[in-house]
Amino acid sequence: MNRRHVTALVFVLCCSTSSLAENWPNWRGPNFDGVAAPGDYPVQWTTTENVIWKVALPSSAGSTPIVWGDHIFVDGARDGKNLVQCFDWDGNIQWEREQGTERQGKHRKGSGANPSPVTDGQHVYCYFKSGDLSCYDFTGKLIWQKNLQAEFGPDSLWWDLGTSPVLTDNCVIVACMQDAPSYVVALDKRTGKQVWKVDRNLNAPEESHQAYTTPIVTKRGDTTVLLVLGSDHLTAHDAQTGTELWRSAGFNPTGETRYRSIASAVVSGDTVVAPYARGKLLRALRLGGHGDVTDSHLAWEIKSDTPDVPTPAAVGDAIIVCTDKGKVMELDVATGKVRVERDLPAGRDAFSASPAVTQSHVYVTRENGTTYVLDRQQELKVIAENRMDESVIATPVLIQNRVLLRTAEHLYCLGS
Repeated sequence: MNRRHVTALVFVLCCSTSSLAENWPNWRGPNFDGVAAPGDYPVQWTTTENVIWKVALPSSAGSTPIVWGDHIFVDGARDGKNLVQCFDWDGNIQWEREQGTERQGKHRKGSGANPSPVTDGQHVYCYFKSGDLSCYDFTGKLIWQKNLQAEFGPDSLWWDLGTSPVLTDNCVIVACMQDAPSYVVALDKRTGKQVWKVDRNLNAPEESHQAYTTPIVTKRGDTTVLLVLGSDHLTAHDAQTGTELWRSAGFNPTGETRYRSIASAVVSGDTVVAPYARGKLLRALRLGGHGDVTDSHLAWEIKSDTPDVPTPAAVGDAIIVCTDKGKVMELDVATGKVRVERDLPAGRDAFSASPAVTQSHVYVTRENGTTYVLDRQQELKVIAENRMDESVIATPVLIQNRVLLRTAEHLYCLGS
């Protein structure tokens, strides 16, 4: 059995649960890795071909749709208000709710709704640049709402809030990494009451304090671990208490002042892979340990031509990365060795969306709305180049044999 067949077998075994097949509960999917369940996903489309439906959205945003069963949740804004919308699989609006006053984006790619919603199948949690965090049930009933900036201090990011909330069994967790105060806070999912809060002020210089990354929730034995990347460190916390378990420094050894972090980390087995340094560093660490594991748990690192904005995907024994300029690479997770790489057609538009991966294909979307589909069985050969003629910042979602693609103006449901 060759390496490709082993990888495919591992993929199928890892994706056998019904939850993975039917739901996409957060922006990187149920395992925080960008991987879709096995299925028959479309590889070609246009604005009219293979479009099952499209709906106009009231605003552009970087947040991705999330899916649970028959519910598709989308964040945005309308008439100066943050907005949460729920659609069904026919593209019909089921309900929509206003949630606080919109704070518009500063950057041309930013918005007040860059964080993606997250759901546990009973409630959906929505977070906005304004600091508003709310919990709704699936009928649209407001369960609780609070403003983190009013409670814990104002937003001091230089640009637009990007981190998405994540869930444990009992809590919704938000990481706020900025000019002090920086913190990670866990709130009771049912009530919104604070369960724990820990400071995360790590003395990174100037803008390097700041991060737009989303934490990862992972299991290590009986312990639920929260991994937080930013401020020149990767820290691991006990998700029940917030207690720091270990930390890794070394992401900014020369003290650069502009190493704000955007791309999030990804976990594959016993390894966490973290992009950093504005596309100049990709570092892999073995999970576990205590205290400072900067040197003891370093697995490998690459110091050039890595992602700044797109978050890598992890499938089987491979890490899939797409750089901002459109170089797609498949790396061996154990060694960091590049198995295969492919430069996408040159263009003036960068890649901000993160790669979405199936057993056979990689989907990467340029900011001009073009999605390239690459065949993993053919050395990442580009087999489709799908143009939408609308800008796209949000990552495509592959779920239930369909692709949900959020453009600047629409939500598209694409299928064969």
